[in-house]
Amino acid sequence: MARKAKHVVRPGRKALEAGTVHVPAPGEGKRGEQGYLGYLLRQAHAAVRLKMERTLADLGVTSPQFAVLTMLNAYPGLSGADVARLTFLTPQTVGVIIRNLDRDGAIAMTPHPVHGRIQQWTLTPRGATLLKECRQRVLELEKRLARDLDRKAEAAIRHWLAAIATDLQEG
Repeated sequence: MARKAKHVVRPGRKALEAGTVHVPAPGEGKRGEQGYLGYLLRQAHAAVRLKMERTLADLGVTSPQFAVLTMLNAYPGLSGADVARLTFLTPQTVGVIIRNLDRDGAIAMTPHPVHGRIQQWTLTPRGATLLKECRQRVLELEKRLARDLDRKAEAAIRHWLAAIATDLQEG
């Protein structure tokens, strides 16, 4: 028996007939304060990532590339596997990103001094300049994220988010 499809109404559109389903906008219903914390974290992450992608687009940098550049700046000499773990990307994705950044002259490889098969990656001067341009733009996004928070509230949220990552990774 075939089921009749329900019509979906996006936020801002009027229902044209009975049986229409209202899709809530961010901040409404389960997409708002009544939603599950995990869902709300994912929704916030998706919004931040999309904004970051748009912010960095004209530089030719994606948010995963920005994450890789950031980690290589913070921890020079990481292997591709280390970068994957730190950026929450698959090793295959990191492999593509590293190849592209290497091709563009943003990073350089050196063999590991003991384990010759391990490749260590560092930023080149070109990569450092690119990262600086990206960071200036992302800093504006960071300010926007924290604009309604005082220092104490921002510190509490940072602590809470880091504690969640630590707690859930351990068990």
